[in-house]
Order: sequence, then structure tokens, then C-alpha cells
Amino acid sequence: MLSTGALRAHLLAARLAGPVATPRENSLRSYRLFAARDPRVMLGLSPERTWDEPELLRLMADRCGVSADPAHVSGPDAIDPERTVAALDAFAERLWRAAARRVPVLLGTGHPHRLLGFYAGLADALSAAGCPVLTPAQGRCIDITTRFGVRTYNLDYVRGVALVREPGGRPSGGETGAHTHSPLPVRVALQDSAERYGVLPELVIGDHGWVCGAGQLGIEAIGPADTDDPALFVGEAEGRVSVVVPLDDGVRSHYYRPLTRYVLHRAGLPS
Repeated sequence: MLSTGALRAHLLAARLAGPVATPRENSLRSYRLFAARDPRVMLGLSPERTWDEPELLRLMADRCGVSADPAHVSGPDAIDPERTVAALDAFAERLWRAAARRVPVLLGTGHPHRLLGFYAGLADALSAAGCPVLTPAQGRCIDITTRFGVRTYNLDYVRGVALVREPGGRPSGGETGAHTHSPLPVRVALQDSAERYGVLPELVIGDHGWVCGAGQLGIEAIGPADTDDPALFVGEAEGRVSVVVPLDDGVRSHYYRPLTRYVLHRAGLPS
């Protein structure tokens, strides 16, 4: 178990926080697109009010610790590790609450190459605590708009964590999947869970469209987000997303393992 100080040091050493690899240009571009309500960065969220670029920059400075200076337009972006630690503590509290009540949960990722192990550890612990880990709509085909046009993917689960694969990809149980921001996978999973099993998750854990798509439908959702994913932080600010953990979501997968151990320990769950 990492102490808070050791966790902070790990976040900085692994570049999960502090100066991160996400370019400032990417973050600012996402804020411009979000202000224009471009669906590529909305991630399934329909904001209650208009957010312009200066407001988004102030929000991201407050929630992530990025520079609030609009003249800072290039170079690496930054995340305040203190904000990351505080959000991980809030994340752990939601896990504790779910485990105490043994509620059904759904986990899904649009970053399977990076974050699958992080979520799989949570799924194992929640299942051991008595939470039903839902796996609805497995194998379902989903048409997702990408920069290359509309492509068909298959919804699959690895260790209780949902992801999408290109047709002809590795069979169920493999550890590869496609990167996606789309909210369509969580919508399909939730619809199938309600219609075929008569149950909805009380907590969705994930990233990108998994969090925003679930939160938009009124289901409690928590997960990590990078500096170029303003939709999750807007969802949190508007009360549709419970907890967003600011961190770089594209570092090596094993760098997230200490975070899994930290939040499970804080939640009183086995790691």
C-alpha cells in the first residue's frame, strides 16, 4: 500500500501528473471543439448550459491544475498531483459505498491498451465483495463513427471490463481492443442490461464515453480523464458525473497498478 506521499511521488515519476505528455495544443483544441459542441469531444454529454473557451479553461485549471493563462498555447500540459490524489480518495469512497451495498456495477474502457488492468483489478475486488459485475450485450455489433468513417465493432469483456474490438480481432479473453471515445457502447450495454436482465448498474466505472454516456442517463459514473477530455469535468461540474480523476490516460499500463492498490486499500477492499 502506497502512502499518500509515495503515491504523489509515483504520479510525478510516471508522469501521470505534473508535466504530462498531452500537448497543450491538444487540450486547447478540445476546449474549442467542446465550446462548439462538436460530437467528437462531447463523449455523449449534453451540457445543461453553454460553455465557452475561457470558461472551459478556467474549469480545467480548477479541476486539473492546467495553466489558466490563455497565452500558454504550446508545450506539455500539466496536472496538479494534489488534485489527482484528492480525486482518487473520492473515487475510493464511491467504491466503498458500492461494495458496502453490493450494488451491480458496470466497467468499461475506451483505453484498453492502457487502462484495462486498472479496471480489471477493481472488477475483481468488487466481485469478491459481492457486487454483481455486469457483462451485458457481449458480442453485440456497434457502428461507431470514426475519422475514417463509420466502422463496426464488437462489444466484448475481459475480466469483467467492457471494450470494443474490430471484427476479426482476438477472441474473447484477449487483451487487445480498440481506442474509442464513443458513448454508444455504454448505451448498448445499458439497454441490453435493462431489457434482457431487468437490472441496471448503480455505478459505472470507466473513461470517455462510458462515463459521460452513463452520467447523461442519470447513472452514477466515475473515472479518470486527461487534460484534453473536458466533457468529463463539465459533467462533474454539472452534477452528472460523480468523480473525475485528472491524470494522463496514455502512459504504460503497469504505471496504473499502484493506483489500483491505493484506491482499493482506501475503499477497504482486497487488492
